Amino acid sequence: MVWLASLSLFFSPKIFAQQDTAKTKLPVNILASLVPGHPRLLLLRDEEKVIARQVKTRKEWRTVHEAILAECDRMMGLPPVEHIKIGRRLLDKSRECLRRVFQLSYAFRMTREEKYLHRAEKEMLAVAAFSDWNPSHFLDVAEMTLAMAIGYDWLYANLSAQARLQIREAIITKGIEPSFDKKYNGFLGSEHNWNQVCNAGMAFGALAIAEDKPQLADSVIRRGIETIPKAMLASFRPDGAYPEGYSYWDYGTGFNVLFISALEKSLGTDFGLSSMPGFLKTAGFVQNMVGPLGMVHNWGDSGLKTELNPTAFWFADRTKDPSLLYGQEEFMLSGKSNVGNRILPAVLIWGIHTDFSKIQPPKNHVWVGQGHSPVGLMRTSWTNPNAIFVGFKAGSPSVNHAHMDAGSFVLDALGERWAMDFGMQNYNSMESKGVDVFGKGQDAQRWQIFRYNNLVHNTLTVDGALQRVKGYSKIDSWSESPKQMTVTSDLSTIYEGQLASAKRGITIENSQYVVIRDEVKAPDKNVTLRWTLLTPAAVRFVSDKKIELTQNGKKMYLIFDTHAKITLKTWSTEPTHDYDAPNPGTYLTGFETEIPAGTSQTFNAYFSATEAGLKPVARLAEWPGKK
Repeated sequence: MVWLASLSLFFSPKIFAQQDTAKTKLPVNILASLVPGHPRLLLLRDEEKVIARQVKTRKEWRTVHEAILAECDRMMGLPPVEHIKIGRRLLDKSRECLRRVFQLSYAFRMTREEKYLHRAEKEMLAVAAFSDWNPSHFLDVAEMTLAMAIGYDWLYANLSAQARLQIREAIITKGIEPSFDKKYNGFLGSEHNWNQVCNAGMAFGALAIAEDKPQLADSVIRRGIETIPKAMLASFRPDGAYPEGYSYWDYGTGFNVLFISALEKSLGTDFGLSSMPGFLKTAGFVQNMVGPLGMVHNWGDSGLKTELNPTAFWFADRTKDPSLLYGQEEFMLSGKSNVGNRILPAVLIWGIHTDFSKIQPPKNHVWVGQGHSPVGLMRTSWTNPNAIFVGFKAGSPSVNHAHMDAGSFVLDALGERWAMDFGMQNYNSMESKGVDVFGKGQDAQRWQIFRYNNLVHNTLTVDGALQRVKGYSKIDSWSESPKQMTVTSDLSTIYEGQLASAKRGITIENSQYVVIRDEVKAPDKNVTLRWTLLTPAAVRFVSDKKIELTQNGKKMYLIFDTHAKITLKTWSTEPTHDYDAPNPGTYLTGFETEIPAGTSQTFNAYFSATEAGLKPVARLAEWPGKK
């Protein structure tokens, strides 16, 4: 869904880092420095030779290269993509077209084998003949245009004149021109991934056909440079924490980098975009979101899986920080499993100068980012799969793709995930049954989706009520000390009208165990507080304040320390509506307690593999940390 907003101010491409709302005049002719001829997108003429040398000398590159060629050989027997929508989206077909054309075009440029050329041409001509690329859901148009632009540009000299004409006309009439229709171009004013993806797709299309339609190309590129900062400022300032979560980082940031990379290769400049606040820090965010088990802190509409990340190679090269690629080498060597990534060839383009001998684990074990969805990410080790990892989420349910999960956390230890998040549910599975998935109001149907509200997240619920959509919490303090890593957050506005105040802190104590501390105050009425843990572990009550969690032969204790009278409970994870996804192998546990009007209570929840050696917990105000 696109949130439509008026774009009243443009952003300076030259002084983004200093002033966010100034307007600076762009060059009269944006295309003055355009690389003549083709190819000009991402990989210039003869740059294949650099890739070829690396493929011969490094197993990592050779594995990726050979996987692409093998996948392209498999594509030979497949029919071209068809105009088949899933619900309101053609996006599945646009993405498959991009995956095929990008890889086939790469295969031809690297091998000069005409079978790859002809198969890519066949794919593009089939798409060019579509009645449209579904402009009512403009992401579909953007990805299809990007696919066609790469194929047209990379294969230009070898395409037949008739094929060039048909593909070029399709890029213009089915890709670019609909982006000037106000019915479809709400992405220009959006602050999320739609802006980044759609501007990237249109820019690729414009750069591909620039010599034939220079005025049109100038308008598209100029418009993109002026409007994409709206999303970049909202998405990366101040620390690089991407507000839509891990999976949408891959989408929005990946296309944002494609946009910048295309400008730099085709025009010799990114017009200052990469200098925008927080942008060059954001690869640290996505890297730290992955725990020691390779599972993501999957808050919001995010998946749990991590995989090869082409965009990380661009950031590592730009920042000269090879530690950003820690863990990527393993994915590269996995070969075949990477071919589903639709921008896979970009790994060989952006990362080809990587010195693998310099890739070391990151030095920091705590990463904190503010912005619209603040996070605190802590771990005891980058190299030990049994390390403790805690991901803490603050923020607001009002953010695009957010859930009611402020105050929630995930926890890995002993080689298992003990505190989990359901993550996203397939949109069409709900939309096909009439569910309004993207409403953002307090009473929106979105919050009735089982996986999306606070009742099933590792946070607090008061009197069974939903968290406040208009609430917002940041990371108030944090400590990087190995003896006591901490993050704290004031959640009070998230529970406005429900609690007088609510604060939560999480600490890893001396790399041994984890404590969740809550300090809450009731309003002028009695309230029932619910403390929830979502876990894949089997649950057994040991005493009135102790729970034993077990999975895969391993054990974790959840021990509550409080003066309040609590009642340990479990709740069902069985879906409540026919549109909800099933949740097998998951459990909800925790406690409920009554807090009298106007009184305060504290609750410490220890996660420990042993019952011994647990120390008292100080007030949050006394915790070490910087603000």
